[in-house]
Amino acid sequence: MDAYFEMFSGISGNMVLGALIDAGLDPEDLKRELAKLGLTNEYEIEVQKVSRSNIGGTYVDVHLKDEHEHHTHDTEEDAHHAHHHGRNLKDIEEIIDKSELSENVKSKSKKIFLNLAMAESKVHRMDIQDVHFHEVGAVDAIIDIVGSVVGLNLLGIERIYGSNINTGKGYVFAAHGKLPVPAPATAELLKNVPIYSTDTEKELTTPTGAAIITTLSDEFGSRPLMTVEKIGYGAGTYEIEMPNLLRVSIGSIKKNENEIKLVETNIDDMNPQFYDYVMDKLFSSGALDVYFTPIQMKKNRPATKISVMVSQHDLKKISDIILNETTTLGLRIFDVKREILDRKIDTVETEWGNVRVKIGLFDGKIVNVAPEYEDCKRIAKEKKIPIKELYQKVSEKFYKED
Repeated sequence: MDAYFEMFSGISGNMVLGALIDAGLDPEDLKRELAKLGLTNEYEIEVQKVSRSNIGGTYVDVHLKDEHEHHTHDTEEDAHHAHHHGRNLKDIEEIIDKSELSENVKSKSKKIFLNLAMAESKVHRMDIQDVHFHEVGAVDAIIDIVGSVVGLNLLGIERIYGSNINTGKGYVFAAHGKLPVPAPATAELLKNVPIYSTDTEKELTTPTGAAIITTLSDEFGSRPLMTVEKIGYGAGTYEIEMPNLLRVSIGSIKKNENEIKLVETNIDDMNPQFYDYVMDKLFSSGALDVYFTPIQMKKNRPATKISVMVSQHDLKKISDIILNETTTLGLRIFDVKREILDRKIDTVETEWGNVRVKIGLFDGKIVNVAPEYEDCKRIAKEKKIPIKELYQKVSEKFYKED
């Protein structure tokens, strides 16, 4: 199962829990798993059905028993007014390690906490174990983070995708004073993730929410091709001018291999010896195809157009390579659709050795056969036979056997 989180009103830890419960996660199952942390004497979980902008959702609140108050997660200001336990990263890792949770849940939970701690450490310019900060030390953050991982596991969700993230705007009062939105740790966690801000004067994305989604999500962007089976809405604390909800869609995401990106640039001032190196690096980094075209630019200057076919998943990596390894000042990126044959690899036995063969199928019928060049090249050199003869014999043998 796959999950796609739409963060049009940001994301916080309790909104993730609310969305998962709203999509079918049994709260009692969640509580039983969380009890394995051994912290039940410190908190209680309250689950409520609520409405935000006339859309129903589920709101999850964590009551801290020793403080006799509610903890709301939507803003740093709320956290500023609550006293939290002073647990550091090492303390939290020990709690998780000593629990009876599954190894998968332990590993992912600790990774989220580590990323959150690293962000706080960088912001405060301190060693990661010396940072004392409320979000990681708080019981509610432990429940939010571990609970989110537990909930995803219980729902059988294996892959997670996220939309662009609305951070909110303005300022927020935190333990360290008045801070701009997104808060420094949140901003650090959201590097290399597509974010934006509307006119909502609220902190919509919290450090805990940012840590959860950036650690667990495979990709960010528009909704992928998806067959949706369940939908859940996790509610934020406040009513704002838009639905204060986190929507999760659960189902099957289909990777459309026919939709790819074409990255191009024109270069007229690079050492031509570099092109071989650049091509090898692009292919080894996931490029589907790389080709160079001689062109004439302004003032009739001879140049080379670099064209790279790449999947959305590898687009940034490929773009970074071109920008770093060539003399270009920019790139052109196009959406491209392609039609590809079904393919399979077979092996043909010959008197000189085995040769792999690439087979193209259309509606189940073989329409293309291509002996693997590297295999033919190696055998031709070893056996001292013409490579074209080997190609012909392999193709004939394959059709004969087929």
